[in-house]
Amino acid sequence: MGKLFGTNGVRGIFSEDFNLEFIHDLTLSISTYFQHGTILVGYDGRHSSPVISKIVCSTLNFAGLDCHLAGLVPTPCLEFATKNLGYDGGIMITASHNPPEYNGIKPVASDGVEISREDEEVIEGIFFRKNWKYDSSAYGTTKNDSAAVQTYIDGIKSQVDVSKIKSGKFKVVLDIGNGAQATTAVKLCEQLGCEVITVNEEIDGDFPGRGSEPLPSNLHELSSAVVKNGADFGIAFDGDGDRSILCDNEGKLLTGDMSALLLSNYLLSKNPNSKVITAINSGNWIDEMVSQTNSTVIRTKVGSVEISRKMVDENALLGFEENGGFMFGKHNHVRDGGMTLALVLDLLASSKKSLVEEFKILPSSFTTKDKISCTEEVANKVISGLLAEFPDSDTTDGIKIVLDNKNWVMIRPSGTEPIIRIYAESDSQKNLESLMEKFIQKIKSIISSQHF
Repeated sequence: MGKLFGTNGVRGIFSEDFNLEFIHDLTLSISTYFQHGTILVGYDGRHSSPVISKIVCSTLNFAGLDCHLAGLVPTPCLEFATKNLGYDGGIMITASHNPPEYNGIKPVASDGVEISREDEEVIEGIFFRKNWKYDSSAYGTTKNDSAAVQTYIDGIKSQVDVSKIKSGKFKVVLDIGNGAQATTAVKLCEQLGCEVITVNEEIDGDFPGRGSEPLPSNLHELSSAVVKNGADFGIAFDGDGDRSILCDNEGKLLTGDMSALLLSNYLLSKNPNSKVITAINSGNWIDEMVSQTNSTVIRTKVGSVEISRKMVDENALLGFEENGGFMFGKHNHVRDGGMTLALVLDLLASSKKSLVEEFKILPSSFTTKDKISCTEEVANKVISGLLAEFPDSDTTDGIKIVLDNKNWVMIRPSGTEPIIRIYAESDSQKNLESLMEKFIQKIKSIISSQHF
């Protein structure tokens, strides 16, 4: 049987491998999995998304399921509304941070969380066997859902001290990245009494401002805007609004690991004896931090599905990925850029310190990542070559080579793009750079040997 789902949903290049027939068959497989009920459908700002939504909705209706269309919304908005408005499931049309020519589909369970890996396999089985079930005598209907956005914003506001945030009169720079958070992040800030400065605020499926993935290398405009406007902080979202990268009040861009340490330190102090879920490619400092509040860390394979579903199973308070995906279980067990934004405001309103001062309290974390283009076949040969040299390594997900408790490198093939990803942590910036340089050379050497 073939494989449809990657690390996060099903993705492909629209009109090529992700064509109209494929989308129809995939949706029919998802509808067979859902069996009955009303499904909430949303989509991101990619040019192909409205067309795909028509195919998805009409196919659900053909299969006998009703469909409510939320329209253009961030992924976490679709997920939260699916749970809180009582839908039987959800479908988000998005390719997250992938280039503009891509699109994808992400099924969401009735609990507002991405379906499990086991359920992905069920859908793949239905798809490849064409074991579709539908009732041609009872078509479903499609209606618009106008409540999703405010339901989502109200849900976020219920988890923070709104009056205290309003009294802080914070100034925030939002780098929307031409993405879906344009429909919710500005409204959220305004309802929390913030002064808002926006960067790349126009929704555009070409992502002309700085691309759909927020990386320190492409967030100079955000950093400059924070300093120029004397803002309290800045935040940049990815294309579908579930991930975010923070910028402190002096314009310094922060890794996803550092942002997670900041919020974990704040939230665990208020909620001791809690559980934190993260993947094996996140930094090790979180292990030391949780011990101070009698909390525990549980690690998973890479991927928000792995972390989210583990959070549900463990009833965990927090979850995070090193790429800026932060999850607050009291709101929803999913990555949520809007919730992250509100939590930072809540922290600042509570502490009365600047973000720079807050970070000085935390331990220094030296993590980085890079990527190299290659096929999955070559990526697997890279991992095999490294395993031969480092036979005691962790192969739970790719290969993680642990040199000591402060120095490690992890290499794994991407589940969404034809690249190999390299992650590393070290005890200083200098050692981190040296570690990355050493292993990138090893990887390139193995890749080049495959071409002869």
